[in-house]
Amino acid sequence: MNLVFLGPPGSGKGTQAIRIAQELHLTHLSTGDALREAVKNQTEVGKKSKGFMDKGDLVPDEVLVGMIKDIITGGELSGGFILDGFPRTIPQAESLKTMLQESNANLDKAVLLDVDDEEIICRLSGRWFCPQCSEGYNYPAKMPAKAGLCDKDGAELKRRADDDESVVRNRLEVYRQQTEPIIGFYSKESILTEVQGADSPDNVFNSILEAVR
Repeated sequence: MNLVFLGPPGSGKGTQAIRIAQELHLTHLSTGDALREAVKNQTEVGKKSKGFMDKGDLVPDEVLVGMIKDIITGGELSGGFILDGFPRTIPQAESLKTMLQESNANLDKAVLLDVDDEEIICRLSGRWFCPQCSEGYNYPAKMPAKAGLCDKDGAELKRRADDDESVVRNRLEVYRQQTEPIIGFYSKESILTEVQGADSPDNVFNSILEAVR
């Protein structure tokens, strides 16, 4: 089974993609994680992407498409996959369709997690993480015992640059302008399924399973 997960930043698609991939024995590829790793390691893709990511803008199509093409042609996704964070534009969606056809594959479903903007802003602007152990926190849902410090090792919590509220609002605007049209693209392909992403994580998980099965 080959799936793409769609939805605004902070909709929970990454968390759900991991759970669904484990449940269905699929390879989960988060392009956001792959890009952040590339930035951390200062690879060519990372150097090209960093400035865009820090401002909450989308990484240019040619950079992402090239990275995904290398992964697909390398056979890493041949056993079934969930793409999380790609495609984000119509040209990316068209490129993905072509790349899969060239590999004698196709998408089975495009899963859209629908969450309203104010819920997204609340979720993302409250996210913090420990730079030492990577433990995550979210105000007010999961708060540390001591404000600003990790419960596990006492390290000072950090926030991703793109989780600042002003950047989150820009990311949402970018999503509406450039990514939302993909919903129409996959609707025309007759593979789009929508799930309410503001429900509890377990309910969202079960709704996705039901939709893709």
